[in-house]
Amino acid sequence: MASAGKIVAKMKRQPNGIRIEEADSVLRYYGYNLDRQKGSHRQYINADGDVLTVVERKPTIKSFYVGEILSRLGV
Repeated sequence: MASAGKIVAKMKRQPNGIRIEEADSVLRYYGYNLDRQKGSHRQYINADGDVLTVVERKPTIKSFYVGEILSRLGV
């Protein structure tokens, strides 16, 4: 799998083509852990208590969630 830096660059360049596995890899690299999943909704939480919900949609997630991930990570 590609490194988190390469995936973040891809997220900025092509927000409509990000798979949930790629988003999960980036979130885990930046300190978010999967807290729970109910159906297609995945909730990630970091050490500060910031909760981020991402809706899993095959084959890619919506660009809104990609933008939300990038803004929360500050990259």
